[in-house]
Amino acid sequence: MKRLASLFAFTMVSLVAMGQVASADTLEKIKSAGTIRIAIDLSVPPWSFKDENLNPTGSEVEAAKLLAADLGARMEIVATNGANRIPFLLSNRADVIMSALSITDERKKLIAFSLPYAGATTYVAAPKSMDIKTFVDLSGKRIAVTRGTTNDADLTAAAPRDAQIIRFEDEATTMTAVVSNQVDLVAQVPTLIDLINKKSPDKHLEPKLPLRTALMGVGLRKEDTELKQWVDGWVKTNVVNGKLQEIFKKFQGTDLPKEVAAASQ
Repeated sequence: MKRLASLFAFTMVSLVAMGQVASADTLEKIKSAGTIRIAIDLSVPPWSFKDENLNPTGSEVEAAKLLAADLGARMEIVATNGANRIPFLLSNRADVIMSALSITDERKKLIAFSLPYAGATTYVAAPKSMDIKTFVDLSGKRIAVTRGTTNDADLTAAAPRDAQIIRFEDEATTMTAVVSNQVDLVAQVPTLIDLINKKSPDKHLEPKLPLRTALMGVGLRKEDTELKQWVDGWVKTNVVNGKLQEIFKKFQGTDLPKEVAAASQ
């Protein structure tokens, strides 16, 4: 385990160094090229997904389109998943991340974040008939979660040792595992819990245990200070004028969390 941890740390440090070399004057490069590369996981409806015509859509995609348009650039989506969002940014395969990326102290060690532009509360969900009131009640249970997400970190920290945390590589696979009865419990946001219930009405999943209320920001490389300053201004403007609220409510079916507006002042 120590060797694996050391290798992971070395890899991340190397990626940071690569990013520092590659991302000088990123804002100017984006403007000059007329294109911004945005890392987005397209397997997370209603945040980001492909519609029936295979066109990218969702609250994250529409917010990313707005950001690109306000920057005067074309948006290029860099397809990603929960585990490789940050490595893609640090290795300069993307200019920014807009992929329901929660702002955490651990991630701040590697990257910078804009002011929050979205947010959500995550839960451990289980069938309504299952009596789960505390994390102790997860003892011996199998719980699905997407690898590399805050759900993964929070569940790992809170669940008893004999709980079986089954990790999947992206949200679509996680949901499929629950729908197909491979796993009964899942760590997820309410919108995706609802989607599982729509796909499999006999599940009767309901949120049981809250994990965290997360604020989400645009992920940037730490040295991209000018780009961060621009994005922070963009967030403030579009929270105040209501455009980010409109996009969020259209896809999420609920208002932008009040914590987002408070943190974006």
